[in-house]
Amino acid sequence: MRFSIRAAAVPGAMALIGVAVLIGLGTWQIERKAWKESLIAALTERLAQPPVALPPPAAWDRLAPGQDEFRRVAFTAVFLHDREIRLYSAGAALRPDVTGAGYWVFTPARLADGRLVMVDRGFVPEGRQDPTSRLDGQVSGDIRIVGVLRWPEQPGWFTPEPDPARNLWFRRDPAGMAQAQGLGPVAPFYVTQEAPVPPGGLPKPGPLTVNLRNAHLQYALTWYGLAAVLIVVFMSWVVVQHRGRDGQ
Repeated sequence: MRFSIRAAAVPGAMALIGVAVLIGLGTWQIERKAWKESLIAALTERLAQPPVALPPPAAWDRLAPGQDEFRRVAFTAVFLHDREIRLYSAGAALRPDVTGAGYWVFTPARLADGRLVMVDRGFVPEGRQDPTSRLDGQVSGDIRIVGVLRWPEQPGWFTPEPDPARNLWFRRDPAGMAQAQGLGPVAPFYVTQEAPVPPGGLPKPGPLTVNLRNAHLQYALTWYGLAAVLIVVFMSWVVVQHRGRDGQ
């Protein structure tokens, strides 16, 4: 009895679907690789540029993350330390000098025209989140801030909700932070401070470093390899079935 093509129809269809899915995943990783390389190149270029003046408020609505995020800026403002907000973090992908659990200190900065910009002043380790433990860093008066434009983070599936009563946040949300502090409208972006370092060293600002993981080629080869393995397994099954039927 010869091997029946009809008998292989269902396993063949399943194998074909599996191969298509695996090839699709591999192709998606190749696309992600191109996107990641473009992102790394853009970040490297922008972070290497000298700081420019902070865009005026009239231009804020025209700014966009794709073209403006990670641009270095410089401006003068006054920190409102009594409205400080703390964001819990276990580390930072773009700040290799920061390790371990701690908090990013977000402080509203008032510009000369009265507009407000949320500034991520830097990192404080666990145990130093209370402002009274780092009073030297509560600088007053006009401060020339050098930093990087950043945009709000979107919440993830497992991102905890903020706890305004404890002044504790888990994602960078300048508008939400400002609202919780009764500040009213703020810039649609925030600024990650690079300089100056405050007296006492806390909060600890610092330059961002492009250190994004790019293993998409490895992932793509894995998916393509699995597709090839599935094809070989199916063809081996067909050969075994064919020989078995011929031997009956």
